Amino acid sequence: MCGIVGMFVGCTALSYCPKQLVMGLGPADSGPVGEARPDEAAEADETGQEPAYRSPFGSWYERAGVRQAPRRRLENDEQGRHYFSPDLVPIARHPLVKNLPAGRFEEVLVQHLYRYLDFTARLEYVVVNRTVLGIAQGSIGVQLPEEMRFDAYKIYCDEAYHTLFSVDLSRQVQQRTGIAPRLPAEPYFLLRLREILEELPSEHRALAEMLFVIVSETLISATLAEVPERPDVVAAVRGTIRDHALDEGRHHAYFAVFLRYLWGQLSPAERRWSARLIPQLIEAFLRPDLPAVRQELAGYGLTADDAERVLAETYTPEAVRSHLAATSRQTVRYFEALQAFDDPEAAEKIQRLGTLV
Repeated sequence: MCGIVGMFVGCTALSYCPKQLVMGLGPADSGPVGEARPDEAAEADETGQEPAYRSPFGSWYERAGVRQAPRRRLENDEQGRHYFSPDLVPIARHPLVKNLPAGRFEEVLVQHLYRYLDFTARLEYVVVNRTVLGIAQGSIGVQLPEEMRFDAYKIYCDEAYHTLFSVDLSRQVQQRTGIAPRLPAEPYFLLRLREILEELPSEHRALAEMLFVIVSETLISATLAEVPERPDVVAAVRGTIRDHALDEGRHHAYFAVFLRYLWGQLSPAERRWSARLIPQLIEAFLRPDLPAVRQELAGYGLTADDAERVLAETYTPEAVRSHLAATSRQTVRYFEALQAFDDPEAAEKIQRLGTLV
């Protein structure tokens, strides 16, 4: 999933997030013979017909994290390194947080890592893999090439492994630091998704969940590109996020193509309904979890007034709007290519988010 990004509103790295690095490709890397680059796999068919499927998983058995990556273990000689880069934790740049005692400040970074790993695990096994298994088994009502359904099993394996290594690393960090995770019972995005689904007629819920997975898998997160390049972060965290990024590049390409197959098989009424829902799904995924951050700040000893100041000065309307636009730009382009926002109501909703490009 490219979309573990609601926690990173205000992250300045996002404005120069290199898509090719997120996809796991260097500027000159054309990929192995027989394996599509992300942009090729997702290339639009200008005739409006369903695209021919060119698998982004041609070398999956050799390159997937679950097939070849080592278990990432915390090392013993990493004095001076953080568990997350302070530059990529929005509240860590605020003076009231930055000036906390060193031990407290490091706890801010550790808790951010816990949330990141918990977000990854919950997204993968609660939401994404349910849809991916339906694709693989052919039970979602979308006609796909047989190879595309088979590739869904590879995504299923990837996402299960992402859950495993997230939980594994979280356990290691807790054992090493003695800092217990302070996590909400349910990640904010799951709460918001459930609220959206409960408001919909039952016959629309499966489609809404498919659209949510497409959104989450095609959002661009600077974190996947930035953290592996930060020498101030412990090696196990850098390696874990690098492994994740390499896999997610292939998933992004896959779901960009899956969207075209899905869209081509929807009725005009279903397309209009879906286009009007997309802005709400983007916002549900990307809006910061302010109640959780407020509670966290109180745990560091900040007064209620100071906590509100950190929130107000970190998550400004401009920062949130900029984050939404930058993170969802590629996702919005995929829907624009299908004329999804030709519908006036859908266009008005997406423009209100500031994400129409």
